[in-house]
Amino acid sequence: GQNSSQEGRSINIEFVSANPTGPLHIGHTRWAALGDAIARLLAASGATVAREFYINDAGAQMDRFAASVVAAAKGEPTPEGGYAGSYIADIAAHVVAERPDLLELSDEEQHSVALELAYAYQLAEQKQSLSKFNVDFDVWFSERILHAKKADGGPSLVDEAVDRLRAQGHVFDHEGAVWVRTTDFGDDKDRVIRRSNGEYTYFAADAAYYLNKGDRGFEHKIYLLGADHHGYVHRLKALAGAAGDDPEKDIEVLIGQLVSVGGARLSKRAGNIIEMDDLRNWLGTDALRYSLERSPADSPLSLDPELLQKRTNDNPVFYVQYAHARTHNVGRNASDSGVDRAEFAPELLTHETEAALLGALQEFPRIVAFAAEVREPHRVARYLEELAGLYHRWYDNCRVIPKGDDPIETVHRTRLWLNDATGQVLRNGLDLLGVSAPERM
Repeated sequence: GQNSSQEGRSINIEFVSANPTGPLHIGHTRWAALGDAIARLLAASGATVAREFYINDAGAQMDRFAASVVAAAKGEPTPEGGYAGSYIADIAAHVVAERPDLLELSDEEQHSVALELAYAYQLAEQKQSLSKFNVDFDVWFSERILHAKKADGGPSLVDEAVDRLRAQGHVFDHEGAVWVRTTDFGDDKDRVIRRSNGEYTYFAADAAYYLNKGDRGFEHKIYLLGADHHGYVHRLKALAGAAGDDPEKDIEVLIGQLVSVGGARLSKRAGNIIEMDDLRNWLGTDALRYSLERSPADSPLSLDPELLQKRTNDNPVFYVQYAHARTHNVGRNASDSGVDRAEFAPELLTHETEAALLGALQEFPRIVAFAAEVREPHRVARYLEELAGLYHRWYDNCRVIPKGDDPIETVHRTRLWLNDATGQVLRNGLDLLGVSAPERM
């Protein structure tokens, strides 16, 4: 399936990017599966790809998080606007174990110590959840980096971003505030980047982050955002234009719709969410990833847990994995019967099911290239299901092992090659989706 359709492209794909203030939930799970699969498709198509997680570790939510942990450590109620759920008590217990003197510190020190230890603990948990879901990031980018002054006291990346956009001619001052004229690039209104009181807006961090990606050598930036982020699309594209890039080529914003799971229980730890870890433990990584990736990202998705736990052909992931396992079973039986791979005569593959199977196999690189181009992993999943069906029909009609005492002929050896090729493509396709390919089922 590897191809060169994306060769020479340097692509940064940012996805999940959750606040480090709680466990990952069902929405993050969908983006984790899709983002990782898109990255795999782009890499298979020749692109240089970096998977990036933007850690939202600056801002008021971090202070509320720390205050919640301190309150839990003291046995006090959750502060107004804070984070509830038993996971906060678990984090507080961890923080106190790390710093037994926590409650002896001044209020300011309590807050500072709790923030750093709780943040590190929760981020490590998120990383572990993603890794168990077969999703690993190349870059974990801290938002704090954007606001930090340089070691020599020089301006921060956010400071520099304002100056760089001004140099491009798209920044203006009005009523004491600094604005970016994003309406020049299709945004519905101009954006404040620095308020009249000197404070930067979220848009300033977005600008600094976008420019930093370019500085790191990424010509193309893909953002995967949730269903409630439609307003960001024009804003980010306008930002690319203000930075001197082509908003239609250099930046891409994909919006994913909501996902629901019948019968799923809300997290006991977090209270009002369905956790990624609970979903994975319940349905399994393979079934969960495959089911999230076999539908377009922009369509709402409802998963059927009863179906996903079935070991029958009604379950799409089982159907494809079983076809792969069957190719290995055929190979083992052929070896035991003395059928080797010493000959290959494709002109002998004359049965209609063989023509159909060969035709599907040769389509695989094109399918991968197109799925990478349109950022749609579901095209690979649907292809694999079609290929599995063609393989099962071929299996029912064409023998790799001779009947009874019939001699082993060239056609049997050639069919073994076809069997192995199908197994290879099924295996490669499942790997592009981050799903395992069992040899026995």
